[in-house]
Amino acid sequence: MKPRDVIKMYKLPTEVKYCKKCVVSNQRPRIGFDEHGVCNACNFAEKKRTKIDWKQREEELVDLLNQYRKDNGEFDVICPGSGGKDSAFVAHQLKYKYGMNPLTVTWAPAVYTDIGWKNIQNFIRSGYPNIMGTADGVVHRRMAKVAFEIIGEPFQPFCLGQIAFPLQIAQRYDVKLIMDGENAEAEYGGSVKQENAKGLDLEGMLKYFWSNLSVNDLKEHGFTDKELNFYKPPSEDEIKSNGIRHQFYGYYKNWDPQEQFYYAVEHTGFEANPDGRSEGTYSKYASLDDRIDGFHYYLSYIKFGIGRATSDAAHEIRDGHLTREEGVQLVRRFDGEFPKKHFKEFLEYCDITEEFFWEVIDSWRSPHLWEKVNGEWKLKHQVE
Repeated sequence: MKPRDVIKMYKLPTEVKYCKKCVVSNQRPRIGFDEHGVCNACNFAEKKRTKIDWKQREEELVDLLNQYRKDNGEFDVICPGSGGKDSAFVAHQLKYKYGMNPLTVTWAPAVYTDIGWKNIQNFIRSGYPNIMGTADGVVHRRMAKVAFEIIGEPFQPFCLGQIAFPLQIAQRYDVKLIMDGENAEAEYGGSVKQENAKGLDLEGMLKYFWSNLSVNDLKEHGFTDKELNFYKPPSEDEIKSNGIRHQFYGYYKNWDPQEQFYYAVEHTGFEANPDGRSEGTYSKYASLDDRIDGFHYYLSYIKFGIGRATSDAAHEIRDGHLTREEGVQLVRRFDGEFPKKHFKEFLEYCDITEEFFWEVIDSWRSPHLWEKVNGEWKLKHQVE
């Protein structure tokens, strides 16, 4: 299989550098580093500690919610989420602290894990109406196979529906406010232009979450309008005419995934990974619901040299839960661990052979990141 030009596709620098404060490298798409060698996600975390007036932000939140609050028993805010720690935190606070009437909306994962299914059921039982959208199994599997081969991201079909479905439900139920979780571009390192965004319009959502393989792109791979209908959001004009507004809860509240884990355990019955940790990392409470998840993170490791442990440790360093030295050790121990637990199921789901799987994987190994040593692939650079 022909090697992919990862540098050109993602506009990556050829010289690999690591942040001086956390463990992320400049290979993360759209991330920026300042003149001191510090990534923009770390600089944003410092602003959260020292420059943002969170009391004022909460006043802004109350003003926003008052604009959309309904007193007739109808739903007044859409909360997208899986029933995981973050969406549970947002929904619970909106309902019990701020008196809103949220409708929770779940775009179902490709293949539920046992703990993922248990957590969404625990969440619903703890006091939330929920609408779940489940894709056509045949179509979604075909999409996963195409996305795996074409962009090295089997998780892309989930991303497509994750954006479109809450907007469809908001339009159908005449709910004007959608409250998502964090601003990923700010929290994890991305476009500086989006750092202070309160939310995203449709154009922004498509730009940052549908990159490289959109719904329209899938038509070139044999998918019909009928098959893609469930993945299409309302048009920008429809969203504006209906007055639908998308916001980040993380703009109004200090976003701390570890603290949200404890919050969700207490309030919505959330349970951590019963295996003790997730493959590829040391953490036990994030991205638990889909058996495809591990391959999303593994492909990130192959394409960018940034695996699941890097992502987790970088955020926990910024939040003050780890030192950089601790983060480095965790990354070097767990990053790039192969997600073997669901490997056979992944091959069956995508209808591919193991030989084809490794052909695709190796086609994404950029020579500026990877080299073969004694017949084995090794990263040229590791965080220190």
